Amino acid sequence: MSVVVDSLAFRYPAAGAGLDGVSLDVAPGEFCAVIGPSGCGKSTLLKLIAGFLSPAAGRIRIAGTDMTGVPPRLRNLGIVFQNYALFPHMTALENVAYPLKLRGVGRAERLSRAGQALERTRLSGLADRYPRQLSGGQQQRVALARALVFAPGALLLDEPLSALDAAHRAAMRDEIRAVQREHGIATLHVTHDQEEALSIADKVAVMRDGALLQLASPQELYDRPADRFVAGFVGHANLFDGTVRGPDLVETAIGPLACATGGLPAGTAVTLLARPEAVRTDPPDGTVNCFTGTLVRDRFLGSLRRYDLAVPGGTILGETLSRGDIRSVQIPPGCLRILPA
Repeated sequence: MSVVVDSLAFRYPAAGAGLDGVSLDVAPGEFCAVIGPSGCGKSTLLKLIAGFLSPAAGRIRIAGTDMTGVPPRLRNLGIVFQNYALFPHMTALENVAYPLKLRGVGRAERLSRAGQALERTRLSGLADRYPRQLSGGQQQRVALARALVFAPGALLLDEPLSALDAAHRAAMRDEIRAVQREHGIATLHVTHDQEEALSIADKVAVMRDGALLQLASPQELYDRPADRFVAGFVGHANLFDGTVRGPDLVETAIGPLACATGGLPAGTAVTLLARPEAVRTDPPDGTVNCFTGTLVRDRFLGSLRRYDLAVPGGTILGETLSRGDIRSVQIPPGCLRILPA
């Protein structure tokens, strides 16, 4: 089943913030992550789809049916909240079975289906435990099983992993993706964790100030951001403002940079993007886009090293596996991209 949002608008009465004509679609079996700075509207979007808020304009369709004015309980959506919202007086099995009880399913059948849901999330041995007896990751899996037990039309995830530590978060995001794929269910995942979004989503939506700036696959979003904000928000980036000076040459604060300019006329103001992993250390003499400077920040991150090299006119951010001294770098022309105006 699909989720389609068409020109959705909403405003909070006091703050004035909300959504401004957001449109996106999540196909059956597709996993869509929504990211953006705090207050950008990503949680508001999820609440509107769930029916907890009513839009000022626009439509919401689930499995082809207009659900814009339908109460939340009739939208057939599985929802996993940030705090999991488990009933403390119920066991894991009873928590998972509860949505079936609300739908009038008989006790024997609902307990059987709840047991199967716990087994799919690797919790069958913990069915009789109460939430206080479960770890954070186990509680998260109970909440996920509860959201899936009644075969919902779509799955909404509201930062469900934020309460977990880094190690458990990485493991649980893989589990969520595996369960989602098994069910083939359209999923919208709101998160502040970019790594989480890029690693498990089929496509990622980037929001800012209530607007949807770009909806694309993780690779396209990273390699071909729609504008300067998306480029700077997703991952790490070198952004150089400059002016086209001639064929395949842009003048910037750190000096001239050779790159493909796409035939833009001289005098055109542009912004160049270079991802830090593309920056090369110790380039051979005579190559273009070479800079010598002073290492001002050097961060060892285990699998890689991220550094800032101060050069006349600015700073170049790079990433490398090298453990040696860094005094000069090159930004290969083919790794520079002119961002859309």
